[in-house]
Amino acid sequence: MTTVWGEFELSRFPEDPRDRLRAWDASDAYLLRHLAQERIPLSGTVVVLGDRWGALVTALAEHGPVQITDSFLSQEATRANLARAGVEPGTVRLLTTQDPPPDRVDVLLVRVPKSLALLEDQLQRLAPAVHEGTVVVGTGMVKEIHTSTLELFERILGPTRTSLAEQKARLILCTPDPALERGANPWPYSYALPEGIGAVSGRTVVNHAGVFCADRLDIGTRFFLQHLPAGRGPRRVVDLGCGNGVVGTAVALADPAAEVLFVDESFQAVASAEATYKANGVPGHAEFRVGDGLAGVAAGSVDVVLNNPPFHSHQATTDATAWRMFTGARRALRPGGELWVIGNRHLGYHVKLRRLFGNSQLVASDPKFVVLKAVKR
Repeated sequence: MTTVWGEFELSRFPEDPRDRLRAWDASDAYLLRHLAQERIPLSGTVVVLGDRWGALVTALAEHGPVQITDSFLSQEATRANLARAGVEPGTVRLLTTQDPPPDRVDVLLVRVPKSLALLEDQLQRLAPAVHEGTVVVGTGMVKEIHTSTLELFERILGPTRTSLAEQKARLILCTPDPALERGANPWPYSYALPEGIGAVSGRTVVNHAGVFCADRLDIGTRFFLQHLPAGRGPRRVVDLGCGNGVVGTAVALADPAAEVLFVDESFQAVASAEATYKANGVPGHAEFRVGDGLAGVAAGSVDVVLNNPPFHSHQATTDATAWRMFTGARRALRPGGELWVIGNRHLGYHVKLRRLFGNSQLVASDPKFVVLKAVKR
């Protein structure tokens, strides 16, 4: 990526030489050009929200920015990209969406996220630190910026307009109004689960902003909850890609002797899972971990892995995440351990499971979803 601050070699995380997806896009480049062309002073506290792979903070590292991200993978990519650029550790402050934001923000740069709820939550959290002189610039591809996106900036921070599009990217230009009555932050959001879904029927689920289907139980998870493995006793179960933790909580409620590990690469998701677990007073032991799938779990230490893998990475459709999850599950499982997967029929996960495990069993299906089981031999 070539900028007025230099030329940078950037990679996603985990690095894969076969991956043709770049670690930056036209919206990142547009924002950096705008900052240079308009000679915007990057003094005081510069906050970069939603920097997907660290492209923005790597380019602006000499200004000591603060990065706020919901993604463990994005944070790890940022560390690697900063190191590759020769940036001294500590120059860029890396925060998560669950950390307290800075008390004062003088420049706020926002890479618009896919989740409007996550944007709302983070703008609400940052608004008290924004003052009349704060420079606020958002960026995203044209297809990512909607009227609702602009309305959020306008409602929470102040008058907002957009730039002309360049290379299918657009800027959001906002003039902060500290006197604005923005209302309370609606996140996290809780609701009671429906009946007929096993051990969690009627239970409370807690969702931080940005978690998949945060305002309702999605139909795939509902189907999965009706077909979970029925084993009991002291066993280690992983809710892999746990989201709000409803699947792992269902296991813990049905089998208090089980030790449940909740894992997700989203800081918001793991916070939601822990809140859901605690809200239901579940007996037994649980662990909550933000990370790259099962990378930090010892080989041969797990009895059951439950997984509903995502098939999107930001705007790209890919099976890379599912494949990494399945591979990690096989390594972490004990001999005889089981991987249970739910997915859309058309994704053909049974083919991957047979290739990796040598077997795949159909547990349940409906017109849209399949639940599959693979056993480590």
